[in-house]
Amino acid sequence: MKLRYILPLIISAFMFSCNSNKVTKTEDYKAYLTTTIDHSELMANANLWTEKLEKAPNQFPYLSKRVNAYTQIFNTTGNIDFLIKAEKDLNSAIEMTNRKFPAFLKSLAANYISQHRFKEALVLLKEADASGEKRNGTKKMFFDVHLELGNYLAAEAYLKQIKNTSDFDYLIRLAKWEDHKGNLEGAIKQMEKATAIAEASNLKGIKQWSYTNLADFYGHAGEIKKSYNHYLKALKLDPNDAYAKKGIAWITYSYENNTNEALNILNHISTYYKAPDYDLLKAEIAEYTNDKELKSSALNDYKSAVQNKQYGDMYNAYNVMVYNDELLLPEQALEIAKHEVESRPTPQSYDLLAWSYFKKGDVEKANAIVEKFIEGQTYEPTVLYHIAEIYKAAGKTDKVKELKSELVASLYELGPTMVPKIKQL
Repeated sequence: MKLRYILPLIISAFMFSCNSNKVTKTEDYKAYLTTTIDHSELMANANLWTEKLEKAPNQFPYLSKRVNAYTQIFNTTGNIDFLIKAEKDLNSAIEMTNRKFPAFLKSLAANYISQHRFKEALVLLKEADASGEKRNGTKKMFFDVHLELGNYLAAEAYLKQIKNTSDFDYLIRLAKWEDHKGNLEGAIKQMEKATAIAEASNLKGIKQWSYTNLADFYGHAGEIKKSYNHYLKALKLDPNDAYAKKGIAWITYSYENNTNEALNILNHISTYYKAPDYDLLKAEIAEYTNDKELKSSALNDYKSAVQNKQYGDMYNAYNVMVYNDELLLPEQALEIAKHEVESRPTPQSYDLLAWSYFKKGDVEKANAIVEKFIEGQTYEPTVLYHIAEIYKAAGKTDKVKELKSELVASLYELGPTMVPKIKQL
């Protein structure tokens, strides 16, 4: 099996010794840890287009403007209500224009992608493509959706059709494709090229996006200092970038073993950005520090948040893990995993299914799923850990040994709670 993440031996040996690694400096980002973030300007923009629509309800361009405003609010606050509001406006605009504007169809497809409604997004893209308008942009979205659905031959075909090594959109997709194949070095190379184009364009949005994505790749490769510096670059462009702050929180927790600082950053983010998976990170840190009260509180916050039906399938993967590993309810996890495989038959979805059967005690079925749908198809460390546990239970000692070496090299991404679990493989 291909080794995806290669860290220096010194890192894998000493990664979790107390504060032996230090790359962050509080003074670098403390100015961004403000609790007085104001979203009133974003709301005012949305309200402006609402007022215009009230006066001229047939003006579909106003709907488009409000969609943009709602989407920006969702991206900035994590509030799912605004993603759903944007969806409703897009459906109204499509109906109002008798489905004759492919741009609306593609915008709704993008909204569905955010909601993990990939099959519905694919239907919309096919309809938009049939118009023949701006097909190159549609092909880029086809690649995105097919990759998410596990249609890898189709994804690769579309990637070849949009090939342009001087195009930002192509390079970021090529980076994603290389990462999918387990070629992290290639993914970083392409993402660096894309970032250079973003910087030359001097467009804030794509620069910020590029910095956080490149930071993620650097982190996977063990280039922690580079990862940290790129999260800082993103924050310099947008001091409210919750994702960049979460990235720094992960470094302080997983690399520096500074759980107090990690929680301090996460608690700050929670004052203005709401996403259930951030609660799970708090729960993980609490588990590592043996803070049972905090872990219980964070898990309860997560469970309460995902009860909101507007999240749909967005948190299925997280829910499977919580039901299996925290609530010890594999039957419920299994039902969600089956649904996820049906709607999105990727190796990652099959991993959720295999892990659910394993936690339920059906090692034979879990092993069969791994062999048929997962092994060699993905290089995500969490999936590799699940495979190792299943193979250990199935008595495949040699394969477990091989996987263990890869997992040791992925300790930074997996986090400190996984150290004892990997040691016992």
